[in-house]
Amino acid sequence: MSELLIKATDLCLEFGDRRVLDRVSIQMHRGEIVTLIGPNGAGKTSLVRIALGLQHPSSGELWRRTALKIGYMPQKLHIEPSLPLSVRRFLQLAQQDPTDIEESLQLTGISHLLNSPMARLSGGETQRVLLARALLRAPDLLVLDEPVQGVDVAGQAKLYQLITDIRNHKGCGVLMVSHDLHLVMAATDTVVCLNQHVCCHGHPESVSEDPAYLELFGQAAHSGVAVYTHHHDHDHDIHGEMEHRGSCENQQHA
Repeated sequence: MSELLIKATDLCLEFGDRRVLDRVSIQMHRGEIVTLIGPNGAGKTSLVRIALGLQHPSSGELWRRTALKIGYMPQKLHIEPSLPLSVRRFLQLAQQDPTDIEESLQLTGISHLLNSPMARLSGGETQRVLLARALLRAPDLLVLDEPVQGVDVAGQAKLYQLITDIRNHKGCGVLMVSHDLHLVMAATDTVVCLNQHVCCHGHPESVSEDPAYLELFGQAAHSGVAVYTHHHDHDHDIHGEMEHRGSCENQQHA
């Protein structure tokens, strides 16, 4: 078993008489991609905020590895069009070392955008810059909130593949939040279906056949997921080359 990064046990979150999270348990290991899916209002963002230490649960326990470094990619970023902020300057706000910035840009495939104005980037380019910024912390865990927000379908597939490549290259854990039920299911090791509580969890293949998943998303979602199923029997390195790897074991959540 790889190194445990985060373990949440029976987390509850309440605002007044409204329960947002109900006894949610989840684990994150180094090298693992875990994706949270669920309808709007399911508590996905609240769970991420607790994992980041921005929100305290009403009850339950959250354990994080000592000195855990987290890189966070927000759902979206609004920049005033008139603001003269280049990609270089935006990244320097997080990290001054030019070597680290260049490595991060190379990993995300956007070195050519270094001097481009942030306000003129496309949706996909902006998301890659945000990902590059999250990588500047040399994180043990990447937390990505809707990482393909504002990206077209073709760009989504490429961005999910990039996230997988970064995981393989860096060995970090990845916690993603997504509404997408197709491409994301092929780009993850473990899916956690959340609707205030954990409805089901496991490999994409097993989750897509779970009655709780089908109740939330319908039979049509199951049919679409099957097209994109990925058996994780090989690794892509950061340059796209493949090396063989045995099939993943089921990840057990406490």
